[in-house]
Amino acid sequence: MTANLCLTQEPEADHLLSEDPFALLVGMLLDQQIPMEVAFGGPKKIADRMGGFNAAAIADHDPEKFADLCAQTPAVHRFPGSMAKRVQALAQVIVDEYGGDATALWSDGADGADVLRRLKALPGFGEQKAKIFLALLGKQYGVTPKGWRAAAGDYGKAGTHMSVADVKDAGSLQKVRTYKKEAKAAAKAAKA
Repeated sequence: MTANLCLTQEPEADHLLSEDPFALLVGMLLDQQIPMEVAFGGPKKIADRMGGFNAAAIADHDPEKFADLCAQTPAVHRFPGSMAKRVQALAQVIVDEYGGDATALWSDGADGADVLRRLKALPGFGEQKAKIFLALLGKQYGVTPKGWRAAAGDYGKAGTHMSVADVKDAGSLQKVRTYKKEAKAAAKAAKA
């Protein structure tokens, strides 16, 4: 599957995400507590520093050296040490359970609910992150197993601007940011 993603707003980083499903999965893993574009740009930084991007190579990399690689300026994440461990744990699961092929999470004819269950079982993927990634697969990656929209919940709805699944250019990125800001304000007001 070849997509034409525009998640980082940087052509080379977006090309890696478009061409490499494991890179896209790692970008989603990194997407917490940092701007979306920085998170999804992380795989390109790792690829540049390792001379490629491969689940087996990442899983087998010395953990201390991989943490150092992730901490190099500019860092892969604002918490490079803990996120390096998560990236390696994710890579190990992809190697051990899916033969090193991230597409095996969804390419065997599984329905949307099964793909969601598999995503939620990955290190660093909870319910919300798994639903957003499933929506990203369906909306932009051409991966549309039966029932994917229902399994992705609100994130799977057409015409929304709720998450990275809806970012196709700078304008839609701004709409997603606005949605998130309004949702945060509403949640804060509800607590008060």
